[in-house]
Amino acid sequence: MIISRTPHRISFFGGGTDYPAWYLEYGGQVLGAAIDKYCYLSCRVLPPYFETKHRIVYSRIELVNEIDEIQHPSVRETLRFLGDGEGMAIHHDGDIPARSGMGSSSAFTVGLLKALYALRGHLVDRERLYREAIHVEQDLIRENVGSQDQVWAACGGLNTIEFLQNGEILVKPIVMKPTALRRFESCLMLVFTGLARDASEVAGEQIKRLPGLRAELRAMQGLVGDAERILASEREDYADFGRLLNETWQIKRTLTPQITNGDIDALYATALAAGAVGGKLLGAGGGGFMIFYVEPEQQPQVRRALGEYLHIPFSIDFQGSEIIVYRPEIDVEAQSGRPVRRRRGGAPPA
Repeated sequence: MIISRTPHRISFFGGGTDYPAWYLEYGGQVLGAAIDKYCYLSCRVLPPYFETKHRIVYSRIELVNEIDEIQHPSVRETLRFLGDGEGMAIHHDGDIPARSGMGSSSAFTVGLLKALYALRGHLVDRERLYREAIHVEQDLIRENVGSQDQVWAACGGLNTIEFLQNGEILVKPIVMKPTALRRFESCLMLVFTGLARDASEVAGEQIKRLPGLRAELRAMQGLVGDAERILASEREDYADFGRLLNETWQIKRTLTPQITNGDIDALYATALAAGAVGGKLLGAGGGGFMIFYVEPEQQPQVRRALGEYLHIPFSIDFQGSEIIVYRPEIDVEAQSGRPVRRRRGGAPPA
């Protein structure tokens, strides 16, 4: 049994500039953080005496004999990519619901790659992990996804990520003193709108509109440097970060009609009226989670004003995807009917 734990993420600034259709022509940059809300995936070789070869458990249960029969796109394409011929049992559990704007699909793909490699006795480096996850999602599944979620899932941390026109990806950690980091974290409120949406559909509409969104995306990308300078400064007051969140949200909400709606606008207005400095909807838009910058003394009244919505406390995750249970079972002879060789326990291999 192998269990991987992979963080979800919050994207603060620069979202939209991480689509290859944009950054391969203009370059891109984002600022965000991985958080301590996780995707858990357990993987093991399924013994040959079960009725079906593969068992995949998520919001559905799939019992199939061929990889091509698997409905879950990430499981199907990841198994194809790795060329796994053995029967697999894969079980998903998560802290955050799907279609919530916090990188859940990329956390799944990164965590699945991490676990399947560990099952083979290999630990892959973070860059290989996020690059292969990007390949699976963009080239094999052909989802309308950017290239930032996979990086935070693999690397963790509070970072700026630069996407170069030659396809290179540069991850630059933002260094803060522990007291400053705790102060910054204490001013962030994560709120669930209760609305789910198809991120690929919303993102697909934005990708179609990219040629006409140059001014908006450049303005959003420009806020990345401003926000990075605020966090890297020695200040104890990060209210300007919240004001920049409001500025980026006012731009983002104009990119496509599907990004916001009356319910989201009302939630946002209520939070600001109660004392939030600024905020934004996470992910492609249409629902999911909103992040707000709220000074600690104002948070009780913001929570009261948003009483019907769920508030999710969190901290920044600096580990990225990792193996938390490593008990491999290598059934290399199971398919032939010969005795099964097993290897249990111990630390993950180098």
